Amino acid sequence: MKLSLALFLIFTSLPLAAETITYRVLVGGSDTGHLVVNHGEDQLAIDFDFKQNGRGPTIAEEISVDSRGYPTDWTITGRTSFGNLVDEYFRVDAETARWQDTTGTGEAHIDDAPLFYVDQNGSAYSLAMLARALLNEPDGRMNVYPSGEVSIRTRSTMPFEGTAGQLEVTAYEILGLSLNPSLVFLDQAGQFFAIASPRFSIIREGYQDADEQLRHYSEELSTERFVEIQAEVAHDYATPVRIRNVRVFDPEALGLTEFKDVVIYGNRIASVQPANSPSTDGEVTIDGNGGTLIPGMYEMHGHLGQGNALLNIAAGVTSVRDMGNENDVLESLVGRINSGEIAGPRITRSCFIEGKSDFSAATGETVATLEEALDMVRWCGARDFYQVKFYNSMRGEWAEQLVDEAHSLDMRVAGHVPAFSTANDMIDAGFDEITHANQLMLGWVLDDDEDTRTLFRFTAMKRFPAMDLDGEDVQFTIGQMSRRDVAHDPTIAIHEHGLTVSNGEIAPMARNIIDHLPTNEQRSYKSAMFGADTPEERAEYVAAFDVIMETMRRLNEEGVLLLPGTDMGGSFAYHRELELFEKFGLTPAEVLRRATYDMAAYLGQAEDLGSIEKGKYADFFLVPGDPTEDLLQLRRISMVVSDGIVYFPSEIYPSFGIRPFTDVPVVTTTTN
Repeated sequence: MKLSLALFLIFTSLPLAAETITYRVLVGGSDTGHLVVNHGEDQLAIDFDFKQNGRGPTIAEEISVDSRGYPTDWTITGRTSFGNLVDEYFRVDAETARWQDTTGTGEAHIDDAPLFYVDQNGSAYSLAMLARALLNEPDGRMNVYPSGEVSIRTRSTMPFEGTAGQLEVTAYEILGLSLNPSLVFLDQAGQFFAIASPRFSIIREGYQDADEQLRHYSEELSTERFVEIQAEVAHDYATPVRIRNVRVFDPEALGLTEFKDVVIYGNRIASVQPANSPSTDGEVTIDGNGGTLIPGMYEMHGHLGQGNALLNIAAGVTSVRDMGNENDVLESLVGRINSGEIAGPRITRSCFIEGKSDFSAATGETVATLEEALDMVRWCGARDFYQVKFYNSMRGEWAEQLVDEAHSLDMRVAGHVPAFSTANDMIDAGFDEITHANQLMLGWVLDDDEDTRTLFRFTAMKRFPAMDLDGEDVQFTIGQMSRRDVAHDPTIAIHEHGLTVSNGEIAPMARNIIDHLPTNEQRSYKSAMFGADTPEERAEYVAAFDVIMETMRRLNEEGVLLLPGTDMGGSFAYHRELELFEKFGLTPAEVLRRATYDMAAYLGQAEDLGSIEKGKYADFFLVPGDPTEDLLQLRRISMVVSDGIVYFPSEIYPSFGIRPFTDVPVVTTTTN
């Protein structure tokens, strides 16, 4: 892995060349901003800014480097995508390294030589610096500040033509930073060329034509990784599997059965038998050790990708309603999951339609006229989408015609409230569901001309504490939703995370798991999401969240169906979502029913899913304790069965740098 002397001299001398290099930020192929790197003799100045869907980071960096290209003085300032203030630094003197990020400060004594600092909120350029440092290590790995070890893996080299001629670009994966590898591309001189994921890229200006190829390549690498993991962790026993010594959650009875044997064959539940029933020759037996089997849960607000598909399985989420995605990316993902190539939940697809504006979301399909919007609804209807989802830049005056068209094609309609409209307008237009608590409630506090296509749709929540929840406006909306059976997808976990978490504090959703997570994941769970520059402003946000929770309690009391979904990738965030649902006034058993049987019924899938019964799909999971008494038991899932394939989370989590929560159950084969 160590570089030749010639390449070492090239790589480590890069900062000495005085020049400015500009990179373009592309989301779904659309140019949304820039990354500008000014190289001085031993310094770098970086300007990073992009905006998509009304939000994005604004970051400035000043970096001094030593002869090896290691940062020795690094200042990062600006704002994150949701407005959290960034005031980060790293400093090295003769004996001590010191740093500060949103989680607080730290320091370490330098023994032999300074280690590399992994930034929290800097630009992607730092990946190029880290890659060059790793490539100079004999084994391609090194310890880093603030903690942990990272390593590098060389992938492919490919040529690209651009304004400066042809470049030979090599792809590298950096492992250990977070749950999934980070992909960075360097040119033949070791200069940063690009980063890419299936939907996002930052590419050197003049070479933007490489965007599609790089994003496709990143998806191929991701698929390769998850195919390898699937081969290691998926247990397809090709014989009856009997789970003994378990009680089964019955969502209709809202309780647990006596001890049972549950037998699966293929991807279906073959039978639910009395405990300790005779087994047949060749069966695989899994000892449930007195635990509880729960039907697979539904994440009702997902934006699924390969990176979180398997983690949702490990969390007992075997079905996801995808609320908006690149249609070709999602279709490809569904195909890979259905073929068994990779693991992932069953996916119910939403067709995401956005209006054209300066604030349009890059995901989904963008329309500029009513006729284009109607044509897009018909396009969705011809491709078997479950529902249409409309977004902030959609024109509110089009809603009634678009809803009628969707309903005529047997599709439901959900979504955000278009800018300059209210939830009442969308209910009158025939929406079946309002998405996000803030989208529902902003109409009670905004003036007619206030624009919700920017971060204002988050910051305006500070007005919620001034609302009168007993007032006519609020009561009318709640009554309309109850009378018309309009459901609500509040995504309450992301609201809690955004409104209540302060820098340096552990987020509520991570309090029981944070010690199990990689360093950078721990940092993210100790950082504010929505920026608050003063304690007083944070207090306003916390008060707003209390009002949201009270509103959800009232909706629940009035019979409005609340749907559990996170908009945060599901997995651990989904477990927190369910814990918050209990605070709406549901019992733990009612929360579990809502996450399983109720959602299967809502999506028209209860014939096959939502409960553990003979003939239904084998989608369920095992926890050691009784989650009908304590939902925290969901953090300790020991086995998941998805479409008849058996997974043990303790075998899955190490691939993501997560320390397991439970042991693997005892598995034996019956011989009679």
